[in-house]
Amino acid sequence: RRRRDERQELVERCLTKAGLWREVKDRLSQPGSSLSGGQQQRLCIARSLAVQPDVLLMDEPCSALDPTSTRRIEETIAELRNEVTIVIVTHNMQQAARVSQYCAFFLAEEGSPGSVVEQADTETMFGSPSDPRTSDYIHGRFG
Repeated sequence: RRRRDERQELVERCLTKAGLWREVKDRLSQPGSSLSGGQQQRLCIARSLAVQPDVLLMDEPCSALDPTSTRRIEETIAELRNEVTIVIVTHNMQQAARVSQYCAFFLAEEGSPGSVVEQADTETMFGSPSDPRTSDYIHGRFG
């Protein structure tokens, strides 16, 4: 439980970190559903930050977002990476290359559970993958 002024400070801090404060500061009493899809995604990030997590898991954080909203989410990720570990699940290889520092490629082949095919720093993964399946996926030959 926090005092009212502490709660207000927490709200402002988390919305600022999520890149949303300037856009919503004058309409904090409105429901989150009144926000755009990209703003709603950044609101989810702000809500997560309020509990000061060690790890933030994002499952397809830019799915169905327009390019401008995607860019804003990616900028938010870049700004937050120094204070919280961020794990992103994505099928968007270009996004993975842009925002990650370390990658793992998981593959579920027919009739078997998924497993890690390869893991490496992002530059190595995208520049010279060691497994041909990783290379094929990164270069769009399947998936």
